[in-house]
Amino acid sequence: MAFQAACPACGAQVLFRAGSSVVVVCEFCNSVVARTDRGVEDLGKVADVVESGSPLEVGLRGVYLGVAFELTGRAQLRHAAGGFWDEWYAAFADGRWGWLAESQGRFHLTFQIQVPSPNALPPFDSLQLGQPVWAIPASSPPAVAEKGTAQMLGAEGEIPYLLKPGETYQYADLSGAGGVFGTLDYGEQPPLVFVGREATLAELGLAEARRTTEREARRTTAAQLSCPQCGGPLELRAPDRTERVGCPNCGSLLDASQGRLRYLKTLEKKGWGQSIPIGGTAEFEGRTFTVIGYMARSVEFEGVRYFWQEYLLYEPAVGFRWLVESDGHWNYVRPVSPGEVTEAGKGAHHAGRRFKMFQDATARVEYVEGEFYWKVEAGELARATDYVAPPLMLSKEVPVATGRRKKGELTAEEINWSLGTYTPVKEIEGKFGVRLASPHAVAPNQPWKHKQIYGYWALLVVAAVGLGLFVFVTAPRKTVFDQTYTLQGGPASAAAAASPFAVPTPRPGASAAEMREYMRLRVAQAAGASQAAQAQAESGAERTQVIFTDPIELGGGRNLRVTGRANVDNNWLYVAGDLINEETGVVQQFDLPMERYHGVDDGESWSEGSPVQTDYLAALPEGRYTLRLEAQWENWNGPEPPQFSVRIEQGVPRFVNLLLVLVALSIIPLLAAWRHFSFERRRWADSAFNPYDSGGGDDDE
Repeated sequence: MAFQAACPACGAQVLFRAGSSVVVVCEFCNSVVARTDRGVEDLGKVADVVESGSPLEVGLRGVYLGVAFELTGRAQLRHAAGGFWDEWYAAFADGRWGWLAESQGRFHLTFQIQVPSPNALPPFDSLQLGQPVWAIPASSPPAVAEKGTAQMLGAEGEIPYLLKPGETYQYADLSGAGGVFGTLDYGEQPPLVFVGREATLAELGLAEARRTTEREARRTTAAQLSCPQCGGPLELRAPDRTERVGCPNCGSLLDASQGRLRYLKTLEKKGWGQSIPIGGTAEFEGRTFTVIGYMARSVEFEGVRYFWQEYLLYEPAVGFRWLVESDGHWNYVRPVSPGEVTEAGKGAHHAGRRFKMFQDATARVEYVEGEFYWKVEAGELARATDYVAPPLMLSKEVPVATGRRKKGELTAEEINWSLGTYTPVKEIEGKFGVRLASPHAVAPNQPWKHKQIYGYWALLVVAAVGLGLFVFVTAPRKTVFDQTYTLQGGPASAAAAASPFAVPTPRPGASAAEMREYMRLRVAQAAGASQAAQAQAESGAERTQVIFTDPIELGGGRNLRVTGRANVDNNWLYVAGDLINEETGVVQQFDLPMERYHGVDDGESWSEGSPVQTDYLAALPEGRYTLRLEAQWENWNGPEPPQFSVRIEQGVPRFVNLLLVLVALSIIPLLAAWRHFSFERRRWADSAFNPYDSGGGDDDE
């Protein structure tokens, strides 16, 4: 039920609209008024909340997972690294309170839960970054992403806990898989536990929030100031978010956290040159971002220091993004929740993708200029680990503490993950309207621009194999000749060669009359050599028998397959054939060497050769052909006389042709693969985890 009372400080009326709210901030004097069983109590004054460009405001109503809620209040808390975040308090229709944290354009809605064993929650001092908190029931327990102390700055509206102005408290933020987010509040013992997840304004039913408030078109107004060191003009483009300012005129590093600029020290420029001017604007993610800061950083390997540049982008509704330039290569970088990343050995997994470790070193800030949302210092160190899966780079940074901590100083330890996307230099030039240096070397996450050739090659291979199988299945095979012959003996080859009837093979293009004469003389040759063959047959010499067949009709445009089969057994039989066109005299020769030997050697059986041989012939012109077969054998020792068969088929497809097509299709992809291999070697040349070195490699899996 609503409760109304007079402010103890100024007497104005304060109204507790939510029955379970604990304090309300007086709209007139900023006093924090708490209701107790004895009435109301003044807990002190808080500062006005700072305009942060948030699309939210007290009084907005939304719906989350079917339950309506209203934003009743807000607190602003200072972070140890500088800057602040907004924490909104949502009163739900079912009686629950939701904590809606807003930082850098991201929203996390959590609810207080009771864990089964509160005393099992780890003490604050024992927390380690990345440590899973097993006391929180979950299939995959969330891990510590940040631990530190925060200070209450300002507040407005109704708040569901006893807020004390200026109070500091210890906390630990947790991050888990699937966008799970949690907080351990060590303001009490055992700590309070809040668990929820990251949510978009659309998921909260607040997608139209910016349009339905008077701040629809509001952007953080640039502030015109002067450098306290050199008096030069400064323009702050995010004054309400800025903690550090680097003066472009004198190189001074200025502190902006106290509402005015305070000189810290002068940075040596060392000739740092910006490729993109501060104040430049460009569109990313459908929003117009402004370059508000520039930073030069470096790492050292084997005594050599390598440098790169980072540009801080700002858009009030989205928050901060980065552009990173190294060796002329560019990456657009956005933050990633630690719970979305899993590290394993020399690899990391994010969004179902595996990344390989490329670099693990200490990065150092060399120079800053413009505005930054944390207390950046020249010489600031961070442990930086980069994982690559082109065109993406997954990066983890853990700040390295330097110097001694002052008593009462806010502290923070955190893991920051980010995801960079390789962006071509031409795209950056087009977005900002500038001319940039051409990139050199190969960037860690630079994609191989010809990678699509592998996809085209795979499609062509599949098409070629499919077409080959189709042709093989549907080919019009036809058997045009199939005969078996039993050999009775014949003249030895030596006798045939010495015969006065030996006839030379006719010339190509011989006339029909010349071909008929050639066949007549070959028949005579065979008959004339029979007496010499008979004599030599008794001596076991090589024997020959010539056979002429009846004419064969061949169709044009189709290849031929000739298959020979013989009853060889520890011997051989050789058949030489001629297909002779009766009209044109075209001769096509083929050979069928058939042999088979077997036995036992040292107790082991062996065999070699084959009684079946096949020869493929190219397509011949259509017409009538005479087949001449010349069989040769020696020392026939079988129980049966030598016997062989010849089959001629037309239109028989050959897989070797498909293989030749595949080889032809693979020439260009193989050349591309070689260049790709060279590209990858150059990519990893400067990495301590080079898989192409004997000491490198990836032992993740």
